[in-house]
Amino acid sequence: MRLDKSGHRVFLVAAGFFIIYGVIAGRLVQLGLRPDPPTAYRRAAAEVSGARPDIVDRNGAVLATDVKTVSVFAEPRRIIDKDEAVELLTAVLPDLDAKDLRDKLGAKRGFVWIKREITPKQQQEVYRLGLPGIGFMPENKRVYPNGPAVSHVLGFTNLDNQGIAGIEKYIDGQGLAALNMAGLTTDPSDMKPVQLSLDLRVQHAVRDELMRGMEKYKAKAAASLVLDVTTGEVISLVSLPDYDPNVPTDALDPNRINRLAVGVYEMGSTFKALTTAMALDSGKVGINSSFDTRGALSFGRFKIHDYHGTNRVLTVPEIFIHSSNIGSARMALAVGVEGHKAFLRKLGQLDRMRTELPESAEPIVPSKWGELNTITIAFGHGVAVAPLQATAAVGALVNGGNWITPTFLKRTPDHPVGDSVRVIKPETSEALRYVMRLNAEKGSASKAAIPGYYVGGKTGTAEKVIGGRYSKNRLFTTFMAISPSDKPKYLFLTLYDEPQGLPETFGFATAAWNSGATTGRIIERVAPLLGLPPRFDPPVAPFPVMARMGAWGTR
Repeated sequence: MRLDKSGHRVFLVAAGFFIIYGVIAGRLVQLGLRPDPPTAYRRAAAEVSGARPDIVDRNGAVLATDVKTVSVFAEPRRIIDKDEAVELLTAVLPDLDAKDLRDKLGAKRGFVWIKREITPKQQQEVYRLGLPGIGFMPENKRVYPNGPAVSHVLGFTNLDNQGIAGIEKYIDGQGLAALNMAGLTTDPSDMKPVQLSLDLRVQHAVRDELMRGMEKYKAKAAASLVLDVTTGEVISLVSLPDYDPNVPTDALDPNRINRLAVGVYEMGSTFKALTTAMALDSGKVGINSSFDTRGALSFGRFKIHDYHGTNRVLTVPEIFIHSSNIGSARMALAVGVEGHKAFLRKLGQLDRMRTELPESAEPIVPSKWGELNTITIAFGHGVAVAPLQATAAVGALVNGGNWITPTFLKRTPDHPVGDSVRVIKPETSEALRYVMRLNAEKGSASKAAIPGYYVGGKTGTAEKVIGGRYSKNRLFTTFMAISPSDKPKYLFLTLYDEPQGLPETFGFATAAWNSGATTGRIIERVAPLLGLPPRFDPPVAPFPVMARMGAWGTR
C-alpha cells in the first residue's frame, strides 16, 4: 500500500489488461479476415443446389430457369434449448414435423437442413426468433413458367436441383453434374441456354386441341407429335394426362407417362405405310400390281378379314386407301419373312430408339417370327413400338427416303442434320406420298384434308390386348398426316387411347372419326405458325414418276 510503489502496480495492471484485450482484438481481427467461412456454413454451402442453364424453345422463349431462394439450416451443437427451438420453428413453419425436427436437433451433428426453399416472409419470421445455431443459405430453385405445357420433354429436377427426368436429366449427363460437384455452377448467367427444337406456340395450340378432343371422345389418354421430316426436329410433343414439373410428385402417377416415347403400342393400319413402302422398294411389287382380297386369307386355323372388304382384286393404291388387311398381308408375304424383318430393323422398329430423352421403351417383337407374324405385322398387329419411333420411320419414307433420328435440340445451319441413312429409293418415297395423298382425297384420311395444305395421311385402329386377348370395344386409334404431300415438311401424329363412339360419329370409335378429325384441326391451327403457306391451286405435276407409270388414280 506504499504510495511510492502504487504507480508501478497500476502500470502493471494496465499493461495486463492491454495485453489481454490486445489478444482478444487480434483474434477477432483474425477471425474477421479469415478466408474460410465457419464449418457449418461451409457444410451448408457444400450441400447447396447448383445452378442450371436456362432451357428455351426454338424462338428463345424460356421453358425452364433458376430463381434464387433461401433454405434454413441448423447447427445442433450450438442450440441451447432444443424443445424451445422446435416449438418456435414449428409455429413459424407449420408444415414441419415436430418429432422429426426434434430428432434432427438432438443429433450429434454439426449441420442439418431444417427446411429447403422457404419464402421471404418465412425467412423474416425465422430471423426474428433470434435462435442461436439457426442460419440461412441462398440456393437455386428450378421453375417452369409454362406449367404442364412442355412437361414430358423438360422432365424435372429434385430438391438439390439435379435433373432426374427428360431434358433436365440429359443436361446433367452432358457434364453439368460433374461441374456441380466441382462447385463450378453457382450462377446460371455464366451458362449458355439449352435451345430445344420445340416451338412453344405450336405446343400450346396442339395441347389445347388435344385436351378438347380427349374430353369430347371420352378417351383414357391422348398424345400428339409434330415432326420436321427434313431435319428430324420434334416441333411439338404432347402426352395427356400430363403433370406440372413445378410439382414433380405428380409425375409418379403411372397414368401420366410419356405415351409417345415410353408407351409401346400396336400401331394398327398406320403400319401399312411401312408395308407398302417395303413391298414397292423390294422390286417384287410395283405400283400397278394387283392382289386378290376376296373372301378371307386363311393361314392354318386363322382367317384374316378386311374391316370394310371390297371383295375384289385391288391395286396397290387401292389396298392403301381401302386399308385392306388381306392385300397388305399378301404384299408382305411377297417380300418374305426375312426381308420383312430386315426392312423393319432398317427403319428402327425392332430396337429401342435413343434420343435426348433418357426415357424410352424397348419394342415388343415376336420371339419366334414366322409367316403368320409377317401377315399380322403387315397390318399393324403383332409388334408394339413407341409411337415416336413409328413416326420417325414414316418420316423417313416421305422425306425422300432418308432415316433421321429425331432430336429435341434445335438444328441450325451451324448444326446441320446429323447422321442420315438412305433406307428406300426416292421413287418409293414418291409412291408413298402419292398413296397418302390419294387416301386424303378418296379414303379414310379425308377428315384431315384441310384445303390449301395438300395433306396426305393414314388412319390406324388397333384393338387393345386385354388379358391376352384382343378386345373389340377397347381401341387404340392413330392418325399420321403429312403436309404438303408433294414435298413434305411436317408430319403430324395424333393418337387416342380408348376413345368412345358419339352420336355425331354414328357410334364409330375408329381413327378417322377421332384421331383424324383432331389432326385436321391441329393442322388448320398450327400451319400458319409453322410457316406453311396455303396453296389453293393444286401443284403442277406433284408426282411425276407415278404419272409416268400410270398408277391407279392418276387418270
